[in-house]
Amino acid sequence: MCILKEQQILTALTVTDIAEEGKGIARANEMVVFIEKAIPGDVVDATVYRKKKKFAEAKILNLIEPSKDRVEAFCEHFGVCGGCKWQHMNYDAQLKYKQKSVLDALQRLAGLEVSHAEEILPSAQDKYYRNKLEYTFSNKRWLTAMDGVVNDDMEMNALGFHVPLRFDKILEINHCYLQADPSNDLRNNISAFAKENNISFYDLRAHEGALRNLVIRTSSTGELMVIVIFAYPEDGQVELMMNYVKATFPQITSLLYIINQKKNDTFSDQEVLLYAGREFIYEEMEGLKFRIGPKSFYQTNSVQAYELYKITRDFADLKGHELVYDLYTGTGTIANFVAKKAKKVVGVEYVPTAIEDAKVNSQINGIENTVFYAGDMKDVLNADFVKENGKPDVIITDPPRAGMHPDVVERLMEMEAEKIVYVSCNAATQARDLIRLKEKYDLARIKPVDMFPHTQHVENVVLLTLKK
Repeated sequence: MCILKEQQILTALTVTDIAEEGKGIARANEMVVFIEKAIPGDVVDATVYRKKKKFAEAKILNLIEPSKDRVEAFCEHFGVCGGCKWQHMNYDAQLKYKQKSVLDALQRLAGLEVSHAEEILPSAQDKYYRNKLEYTFSNKRWLTAMDGVVNDDMEMNALGFHVPLRFDKILEINHCYLQADPSNDLRNNISAFAKENNISFYDLRAHEGALRNLVIRTSSTGELMVIVIFAYPEDGQVELMMNYVKATFPQITSLLYIINQKKNDTFSDQEVLLYAGREFIYEEMEGLKFRIGPKSFYQTNSVQAYELYKITRDFADLKGHELVYDLYTGTGTIANFVAKKAKKVVGVEYVPTAIEDAKVNSQINGIENTVFYAGDMKDVLNADFVKENGKPDVIITDPPRAGMHPDVVERLMEMEAEKIVYVSCNAATQARDLIRLKEKYDLARIKPVDMFPHTQHVENVVLLTLKK
């Protein structure tokens, strides 16, 4: 194998695949080359900017022949912002490569037969589909080529997204295509008001400054939640900003603020203060109402979440007599969604506040056949738990990206439920778990679901049936 060198120019490379980071994959001198902003079908000249033992990374020097799937990116921030990395590939091609990534993982990592897989479900919306965005205030704006020569008078405050690999640099966002109105107006007006009134933006290195984060949540019911997160505001600045937001955006359902002086941005352990409206907003799905608080987890693509849950319910094929375990239940969305088709649903989740939300969501919908438990899944899900709650007929599991803990997989093997519906946002960890589960279960159905257009992320739902 000929080792590539940094600054080496590689000519007429044909891009054959795409990596999770949105980089095209080609080969040169028998070595894998990841090429920024390249997509399958492109033929390019590229310059190597980083080399490793088994691969190299490069940038396009010349696009010799564009792929038939290449399109013009619609966002001015594409390529600098860390999101929406597949914008330059048409949506049909995105779906094809997402399906391929899921099936490759199941086949290559778990040795499963996947020829019967169903077609990926596209997202009904490929823009403005997110119901939650979190922005960061910073006094160290990321400068782009459009900024020209740097000078002392240049505005360095920014409200936007982190630049990849730079925790302390924030890209000022003019228009984001991820969340519907009034998200962009809110962000831009709040940023402008802060600058006009000399309210300081947070310094992520020195940990000082007044304004730290802005969270905007919307719902399919038209409700709107805004959370302004401060760090070290001066006297009167909280009231000044919050009064402005309240007066300028009267359509806000829930206006909240937080004082977070920790070294990290998470606010799950911080007090949330109500400024105007109520402390939550409602999401609705098939006549069910779900209460969303500032700390609640809810699938960030509301429309597609409904489709995902319908597929989950379809795979479970409940007849009304089944005891269902809903593992990693979160705020009980799936548990409450399938409850009317089951005899009883038992939900388990690590986060205690999420379980409280799950209980409330059952109450406000008049659902009486659900019970919820908080605790670490590998500790809660033991023999005594099954003895107390009963042996499940169906298990629905929707773990985080890391997949299920090995101890949880072993509990599933011991319980021998007739069906397991496994919802995953990471096909690789799902495949890892299926290596063990396939010893007792057959893979009956596979259905990828696109929740996040223009990104590499994809959900996958599989149905496992107990071997006879």
